[in-house]
Amino acid sequence: MPKLEWFAALAALVEHGTFTAAARALHISQPALHAQVRKLSDALGVPLYVRQGRRVALTEAGMRAAAFARELDRRTHDLMHELDASVARDPVVLAAGEGAMLYLVDEAIRRFVRHGPAPLSLLTRDREGTLVALRSARAHVGVIAGEPPGDFAAQPLDDVAPLLAMPSRHPLAGRRRIPLAALAEVPLVVAPPGGPLRERVAAELAAVGLDLRVAVEARGWELTLHFVSLGLGLAIVNACCRLPRGIVARPISGLPSVKYWVLARSELGSHAPTQALIEQIRDSARVWRDRPQRAIRRTQTS
Repeated sequence: MPKLEWFAALAALVEHGTFTAAARALHISQPALHAQVRKLSDALGVPLYVRQGRRVALTEAGMRAAAFARELDRRTHDLMHELDASVARDPVVLAAGEGAMLYLVDEAIRRFVRHGPAPLSLLTRDREGTLVALRSARAHVGVIAGEPPGDFAAQPLDDVAPLLAMPSRHPLAGRRRIPLAALAEVPLVVAPPGGPLRERVAAELAAVGLDLRVAVEARGWELTLHFVSLGLGLAIVNACCRLPRGIVARPISGLPSVKYWVLARSELGSHAPTQALIEQIRDSARVWRDRPQRAIRRTQTS
């Protein structure tokens, strides 16, 4: 029968990424941590991780075991808090991409930090990283773009349209809408290969026999828009982005919007802090939902 400390060892390994850091956090030796994780793996009869350099990556079975360990730890702390209010609640953990953190859930974060029923911890992750954090129970709540997988409780937030951002003096700034074909005529600031928006734009252009012209590769909306301000190229950004001074944005014809979702592990339906965070995200959606409309009206009259 697996022992609770073996599950705690695995949870620490997931939290800290290496055996050295996890052993230090648990105040045990690294060989002792290795032994506990190995015993858990032997007891469950499956490998729990594979090595990737100095770090480790969980197998599917490892994710399920780590999720069980974290859920057990959460329930223990919740019980302690219910029995003794002086025991602090564990933080609620939100995972989301940089753009979502900056523009979509920033108001919810601000409100929850001020008035939420528990502390808040944040993990900045891309879509796949957010899903991994949820599946391993490292995160309670996640925000992603695109259709969610079926193993989470998912609620839609809103459709976010793509806009073409450019200096206000650019010739295309005089148009109310930008035809998709125009994207092949100008150099663009785009994410590195593999980014979902870049791949989507490239596919839409390829469907009409056009190529994507890359001026600069950049990660994150803030850096992307900074390069646009420097005149290095135009950029396709989400409509929720805040535009720097001197930059305007126009809707793009033929490029579909992206739906954002808020996700949670199904077993957290009765976990009050998790539900409170989800409600904050949904309630504050109207704040950032109005931003792109104001931005479009402002840039159309500039």
